[in-house]
Amino acid sequence: MSTFLIALIIANVLFSYKGFNDYSFFRKYEFHIGSIRSGEQIRMLTSGFLHADMGHLLFNMITLYFFAPVVSGYLGNLLFIVIYFASLLFGSLLTLVLHKNDYNYRAVGASGAVTGILYSAILLRPDMMLGIFFIIPMPAYVFGILYLLYSIYGMRAKNDNIGHTAHFGGAIGGYLITLLVYPNLIFLHPLMVSLLTIPILLLFILIKMKKI
Repeated sequence: MSTFLIALIIANVLFSYKGFNDYSFFRKYEFHIGSIRSGEQIRMLTSGFLHADMGHLLFNMITLYFFAPVVSGYLGNLLFIVIYFASLLFGSLLTLVLHKNDYNYRAVGASGAVTGILYSAILLRPDMMLGIFFIIPMPAYVFGILYLLYSIYGMRAKNDNIGHTAHFGGAIGGYLITLLVYPNLIFLHPLMVSLLTIPILLLFILIKMKKI
């Protein structure tokens, strides 16, 4: 495990733990459309280090733990960090665009950054297998697609404080940056590159149809 990955996990844990126990801190740094449009753009970054609860934090950190070494192993630590933070910001930007008129919209989580790393890793290693609950085998690309389909459900249900929209912005960020720095993947794994666009395209179709 690289020092960069350890540092990111520690930062998420400490920042989230502070938020769990300090309501004013949580509210000050969460993603909040009204506050961001009033000039507090720092929330687009800080909200990525807060989480709704321990389960949310663990899910994101476990996902990051499994996929980050693939990205840093293939692309190096610098590009790993670039993809992480660019995906976080892509997620925040997409959320801002889609919810710009909902001044009360709030969200937290490293979901955008983690989904960007997830998508990058799957593009680089489409043959990866995961053990869901450490038992059930599942191809990584299936997990990635299901992860975003669940996010569509979360966006439509609107029954939690998780930044589901950020998942898609992050996925787009990780997807585009990885293909930009490693364009040969389009020719090496054309089917995988195509499959991973499915949930992203589905999201924009639903937006166009005003279903989200």
